[in-house]
Amino acid sequence: MKRLICVCLILMLLVLALTGCAAKETPAQEDVTVRLGGLKGPTSIGMVKLLSDAEHGTGTGRYEFQLAATADELTPLLLKGDLDIVAIPSNLGSVLYNNSNGAIQAVAVNALGVLYITEKGGEAIQSVADLKGQTILATGKGSVTEYVLDYLLKENGLVLGTDVNVEWKSENAEIVTEMTATQHAVAMLPQPYVTVAQGQVEGLRIALDLTKEWDALDNGSRLTTATVVVRKSFAEQHPEAVKNFLAELQASVEYVNTNLEEAAALVEQYGITKAAVAKTAIPYCNVVCLTGDGMKTNLSAFLNILYEENPKAVGGTLPAEDYYLTYE
Repeated sequence: MKRLICVCLILMLLVLALTGCAAKETPAQEDVTVRLGGLKGPTSIGMVKLLSDAEHGTGTGRYEFQLAATADELTPLLLKGDLDIVAIPSNLGSVLYNNSNGAIQAVAVNALGVLYITEKGGEAIQSVADLKGQTILATGKGSVTEYVLDYLLKENGLVLGTDVNVEWKSENAEIVTEMTATQHAVAMLPQPYVTVAQGQVEGLRIALDLTKEWDALDNGSRLTTATVVVRKSFAEQHPEAVKNFLAELQASVEYVNTNLEEAAALVEQYGITKAAVAKTAIPYCNVVCLTGDGMKTNLSAFLNILYEENPKAVGGTLPAEDYYLTYE
């Protein structure tokens, strides 16, 4: 009897030991390195604390990060499966969804309005109406930048190309160079390039915050610059990794918006822009983390306005309900 009891006890201990090992191994088997992509600017600024935590082992997720100057560098990698999650212009997410038969889903809005009208050599521009007769230097022809400007002008009784002209440049650096060489100039620039330009162009001021001008229209939407999208197949295979990323992104955004000095240093560390520029620019970048119904409501309303402006802006048609991955 004693021998039988001993054997039973030994078997029970073995079962418990094996169960314990299995419990420890399960998270490791489910663990995944999320391959992230972002652009130089507000689309990546909100991620810097998340990246730092992962690098120092103080976060809960593992990430590989690829920074790019243009979205054209990231989108092929996303579609090929070389990246899992990317932060890109909001309209581009819809375009990718339509062009990939729904293989891309939106999970967060991570930047609201970042566009500003700047003026050098005067204070003639005090409202959108004051842009009448002006020539604006800008980049982003054919992009959401042009559609936003066109919409704001029309809502204020002005016609792009008739009442207001635009000289489209390929790079913001061209705009800075031209403004430096003229006595009076008006330009539409995104942050953090506004801050960069103010450091190089004497007398440059922010004349209009286009986010405030958009909000003043009270059209049921917000100016939504950047969206975080995920490959649908990745989200289906690793839902917990995506949920964890969103939680860490939320915490990272809160940190960036409340710890300017430290966040600015991280922005420079990850090659996005200089710390001095980031410290000044972050309060103007409208870095957020909208998920769930908040993301869906804001993003869908914004895309609807772009669609009415030009269907090509969102890929020809508005995305279906399955584009919005809410986890709610």
